[in-house]
Amino acid sequence: MTQSKNKGFTLLETLIAFVVLTVGLLGAVALQAQAKKASYDSLQRAAALNLANDILERIGSNDTGAALAVYSTSFSSTDKENTALANACFNAACTTVQLAQFDLEQWRRAIKAQDGTGTLSGATVCIKSTVIGANITLTVNITWLGRQKLVQGTENSKVSCGDVSGQRKLVSLERFILMRNA
Repeated sequence: MTQSKNKGFTLLETLIAFVVLTVGLLGAVALQAQAKKASYDSLQRAAALNLANDILERIGSNDTGAALAVYSTSFSSTDKENTALANACFNAACTTVQLAQFDLEQWRRAIKAQDGTGTLSGATVCIKSTVIGANITLTVNITWLGRQKLVQGTENSKVSCGDVSGQRKLVSLERFILMRNA
């Protein structure tokens, strides 16, 4: 008689174990999806920081007033390329203004290349200089469209560079330089 009371108990244990295993696997898949999103966001931010540091380093080494006027601009990944400037300073001596134009074209090409890979999609770069005596404060803002909607913070909303939709990501770097006479 005791055998008949225990019939189906093993099946019930198996079903419970199956449900627990399924919930655990779904949790692991959700965790993996979140990790992939975080990895992608990290890749975008690293690319933007590398580009911003490159911009600031190049401006710092070409620090004349005439070049600074060329650098103080904004451009995006949708801008048309200037193929005449693309290789202008590789095998020729350039003035500071020509070097600034060359640098801008190289950055334009860099964000276009990254746009095709999904990194910094819809990127806009804004370079602003503020003169304080002989010192210059350079601000480089790089914005791009992320995959997720975000609520823009108060400080981010004040930056008027690129698309200001809820998907905008932003990196902003500042550097102080002392201008030399050309």
